[in-house]
Amino acid sequence: MNFWTIVDIGLAVVLLYVLLRYQKSIYKFVGEVKVELDKCAWPWDPNLTGFKKFKELRDSTVVVILSVILLAGFVTSSDWILTHLVGFLTGTGLASTHDALAPAH
Repeated sequence: MNFWTIVDIGLAVVLLYVLLRYQKSIYKFVGEVKVELDKCAWPWDPNLTGFKKFKELRDSTVVVILSVILLAGFVTSSDWILTHLVGFLTGTGLASTHDALAPAH
């Protein structure tokens, strides 16, 4: 037996002890979780089958993805506009930076 085998056995014994020691609490917790999950409104109709079952879920996912894309576009555009506006007003804009880095002829 090498070191890691002994460590694995030790961890298995500790895990088994914890599971047996807290068995009632674990069963109670899982039961409460099941009760709470039954109260949830799931985004699909249980009477439908196939892809029709997940129509609301799919539609909601599309709305979220489009919202994220639009928000990313707005933030990017705002950043670009404000960067150029502040650079223009202070004279430290991207154009002056590019001119300074350009090689002299």
